[in-house]
Parts: sequence; C-alpha cells; structure tokens
Amino acid sequence: MLTIGQLATYVGVTVRAVRHYHQIGLLPEPERDASGYRSYKATAVVSLIKIRTLANAGVPLSKIGELLAADTPAFTAAVERIDLQLRDEIERLETSRKQIAQLTGGLSLGLPSEVTFYLQRLRAIGTSERMVEAERDGWILISARWPDLIREVMPSKLAQLDVPEVVRLYRVLSAIGDSDPAEPDESLLVEAADIMAGLAEQAEAAGELAPDGPEHDELPYELMDAFAIESDPRAERMLELMRERGWSSWTSLKRLPDSERPGGDRPR
Repeated sequence: MLTIGQLATYVGVTVRAVRHYHQIGLLPEPERDASGYRSYKATAVVSLIKIRTLANAGVPLSKIGELLAADTPAFTAAVERIDLQLRDEIERLETSRKQIAQLTGGLSLGLPSEVTFYLQRLRAIGTSERMVEAERDGWILISARWPDLIREVMPSKLAQLDVPEVVRLYRVLSAIGDSDPAEPDESLLVEAADIMAGLAEQAEAAGELAPDGPEHDELPYELMDAFAIESDPRAERMLELMRERGWSSWTSLKRLPDSERPGGDRPR
C-alpha cells in the first residue's frame, strides 16, 4: 500500500528511523510484493504513529515494545514508572544546570561561594590570572579535606587582603608566575620568601599558629606543596628559601629546628 518513504512522510519520521525500528524489532518489516518491493499496510502506519508518540514523550526505545504489548492497567503502571524516572532525570539535570552556572569564570570548580568571592578579591588587588588559578587549585585540595573549615578561616583570609605586605606578596608571586620558568628571577623569589617568612613571624608572635587543629593533618599541605612543584619547578626553590628562613613551607607554616634548616646551626 505504502512505500517506506511514503510511510515515513505520512507519520513524520525519517526513513532511517523506520529502518532502525525494524532493526530493533519495534516495527515488523513487511514481506516483499511480487515486484520485490516492501509495501506497508494501514496497521503499520498506526503502529509507527504509536512508536513515534511514545518516543517523542521521552519513553526509551527499549521500553516501547513492552508498552505496545501491554493491556490498559499494565500500560498505565509502566507509564507512571517512566514518569517517575523522567522526574528524577529532570531533577538531576536541573542540579547539573545549577552547577554549570556556578562554574562561570572557571573559579568555582568544587568550591564554596566564600572561596569564589575570595578569588574574585584576589583579582581586584591585581593578582594575575595564573596566580588566581593556582590559588583556586589549592583551595580545591583544602575544601575536599576540610569542607567545614572554609567558613571559619575565610573572614581572616579576606582581612589579610587589606594588609600591604599580602598585596605585595600576591603581586610578586604574579610576576614570578608570568615570567619564563626557564629563567627564574632569583630576586623575586627571595622577595616572596622574605614576605612570607615575615608574615609567618607576625602570625607566630600573635599566637595565630595554633598547636592543635586541622594543621596536624599534613596530607593536604603535602599535596599543595607537591601540586605547586608539579605545576611550576620554581616552587621547589621557594620551598628551599622558606626552609632557609626556618619554615617547613609556605603552607603549613611550621618552625623548623635549627638542625633541619639549610646551613644547620645558622641563627634565625
């Protein structure tokens, strides 16, 4: 009665779709007529319309055959199950959309809003994009280990951005990051280490380096130091300079015994 092209046009699908439905067993393929052509009857049109309707409604092709063969109660129950699955999928997609929206600017990869705001403030004080991204990656490591700590420490971190030495430090680090790694500027590295050591001295004098707390979990700090070295070989020189000044690194801020400092018994 109808060729495959006529069938597809009548129902509003493609010939390729009709052939796919044949292949997966949804639509029986008619026998060839005496001329060698396949001719589709009216029942095939009705069946294809049902398949198209269910497919357009979001029913998986793997479920359509089951629905077409079901009686009314079974059909209703199956449709309700599919509806619940679609609702769950919609909720998942809405959650994904919200997460995607939070990634605008590339700063909030798994980070709470407080950290994103802090990173935006770093930009505002003249920190380079490379340095902001490095800070972001460091905070990703911290947030994964101590998710509840962020809200506690962020007010003090934001307050530090009003300290001239901290602003200068980020600008020096930005200059280091934007320069050629193959030709490190020793004077900038030394200046950065001096500033960080000075800030550590001030924090120690103010009693801000608490002996108890999450800083005893060394793994995140070790990961941050390792990540910095893997990302930029100049970070290894920065670690050396910090150790020369009596500090284990720029992350955990722990005093080194004189015996562990480069130069051994050199005074502080």
